[in-house]
Amino acid sequence: MALTGTRRFQNYIDGEWVDASNGDTFESVSPANGETIGVFPKSGAEDVDRAVAAAKAAFEEWRLVPAPKRGEILFRFGQLLIEQKDDLTDLMTHEMGKVKAEAGGDVQEAIDMAYYMAGEGRRLFGQTTPSELRDKFNMSVRMPIGVVGAITPWNFPIAIPSWKMLPALVCGNTVVFKPATDTPLLGERFVELLDEAGLPKGVVNIVHGGGGAVGDRLVRHPDVPVITLTGSRETGVEVMRNAAEHLKHVHLELGGKNAIIVLDDADLELAVEGILWSAFGTSGQRCTAASRVIVQAGAYDALESKLVAAAERLRLGYGWEDDTDVGPVINKSALEKIHSYTEIGKDEGAKLLTGGEVATGNGLGDGYYYRPTIFGDVEPQMRIAQEEIFGPTTALIRVRDFDEAIRVSNGIKYGLSSSIFTRDVNKAFRAMRDLQAGITYINAGTIGAEVHLPFGGTKDTGNGHREAGQAALDVFTEWKSIYVDYSGKLQRAQIDTEEQPSP
Repeated sequence: MALTGTRRFQNYIDGEWVDASNGDTFESVSPANGETIGVFPKSGAEDVDRAVAAAKAAFEEWRLVPAPKRGEILFRFGQLLIEQKDDLTDLMTHEMGKVKAEAGGDVQEAIDMAYYMAGEGRRLFGQTTPSELRDKFNMSVRMPIGVVGAITPWNFPIAIPSWKMLPALVCGNTVVFKPATDTPLLGERFVELLDEAGLPKGVVNIVHGGGGAVGDRLVRHPDVPVITLTGSRETGVEVMRNAAEHLKHVHLELGGKNAIIVLDDADLELAVEGILWSAFGTSGQRCTAASRVIVQAGAYDALESKLVAAAERLRLGYGWEDDTDVGPVINKSALEKIHSYTEIGKDEGAKLLTGGEVATGNGLGDGYYYRPTIFGDVEPQMRIAQEEIFGPTTALIRVRDFDEAIRVSNGIKYGLSSSIFTRDVNKAFRAMRDLQAGITYINAGTIGAEVHLPFGGTKDTGNGHREAGQAALDVFTEWKSIYVDYSGKLQRAQIDTEEQPSP
């Protein structure tokens, strides 16, 4: 990749590339080696207002475009993503830090979502039902809502915008998009490709800048009826509070503290492979990352030995190098937070088995690298077993039996992803029923969702909505019930009359 260096980028509002009104800027810097990716507008409320006005005006025409035609634009967008996949993958290894295979997977999710949601343009199913009255027809249809404020994180900088924006668009809504300040160029490229695919001006707008200035204005703006956010629990609570005055539709995808259960009868080699990928993939910076491993006593020692040895073989390095297993974390504050949890774990009496330190050797000193970290002898109520670390750290928890494993797995405030390794089909089905999570994997890790199934969690992981699959349409549409009476006379539902149906 040829880094763009001091190249300046702009907001995209009403089909035009424009600077922030205040002229302020910020830099996007690679977490891998500190190189500058580009310079972006540090926007304010005035820029948000302009973007919302453009989106609101564009909605009046966009909602009338037949949904199959809207889907065709998303199909073209998917084709453009395929053409640009290699370049986007390379950019992601630099701007976000993912290793090459994971970055390519991030782009592939957006490709899959583009094709899936393009197909929804010819579905968007409602329902028809029989009426309780003669000569009357009943149906329900999905209606677009208006302007959607999409606030996305840095850890899936192409995939998550696709989860939010593509269903919103195919349903007939318009969008104001605020990408994360750690990955603005990937957000910019996403919008450039949507424009190239043929979206009319004003349908999608991008406003760069921080959550305090841009995100909060979107959340509070009276002309933005829908907010979709992926972020921390704390941010989600604040968004709900600030959106309440206008009774907005608020979709929140928040934190996770996901567990992999390993029973005595599990295939330990497979379990280790699943834990390694789930705990240390994306340097642990996934809301579905496995930051707990709950192990039945009979398998504990063998699993610990195999897992530590496997983690110590992982190579840290630049994501664009083919032999890198674990890339950097996103920034300095993330690095400091992750290390603070290592100190918390040691203070709590957990046993540090490997890692637990910032990695600086072999040319890594200019980036933000943390060694894959495993704690043993962790008690379920320790902070490292309860709080989201969002880094390459996992905690081994010993349990006596299946029932205790389920209790420990459920004994957290989050409920996103869950996993169990076992050869016992009965226990597998009990786990499917009893694990309190929006996602459950059997004999696989906690990561790896597919776009045609709902994605989301229970408890403090969100507020009940789902992304992906047909469930995503419920965030971006409202139901309208329609009654067509062709009897030629006034008929009143739920009013007793003398006329009774024949037996």
